[in-house]
Amino acid sequence: MTYKKENNFAFIDGQNLHMGIQELGWKLDLKRFRKYLREKYSVRKVFYFIGYMPKYKSLYKLLRKFGYLLCFKEIVVDKYGNVKGNVDADLVLKVMLEYKKFDKAMIISSDGDFAGLVRHLYQDGKLKSVLSSHRRLCSLLLKKSAKGKIDYLADIRHLIEYTK
Repeated sequence: MTYKKENNFAFIDGQNLHMGIQELGWKLDLKRFRKYLREKYSVRKVFYFIGYMPKYKSLYKLLRKFGYLLCFKEIVVDKYGNVKGNVDADLVLKVMLEYKKFDKAMIISSDGDFAGLVRHLYQDGKLKSVLSSHRRLCSLLLKKSAKGKIDYLADIRHLIEYTK
């Protein structure tokens, strides 16, 4: 397969992606998803933002094997045992640090906190697309900021779903 000449980067809010797909009731095939991003959107680099937990070392190894560049966030566990690892600021910072290195960016999240970033990318002609898990789960602010440059993983489930 020949690839387009664009040099696009994707930035994934890992927890948001995982929870969104889980809420829809299916599993994402991360290998097929990486291939889809390369072939459909000419994505050369995929930055995957995720909280670091030692018990998931095998998952991290697999993600690296499939071509994801992992960006770990230190997690905090509250007194009730709930794990928190908010990656939003780190993701925005990474987009801005990489800004001159890519033609266009993809933001993979349904989180409205990325609306300002998406609006900025759109205005500069640097937004390839927003990928959200599902229309129902996507923030209205994010949809509005993307101005039609938004796609939904639920619509391509047959291409990226994990099947045994």
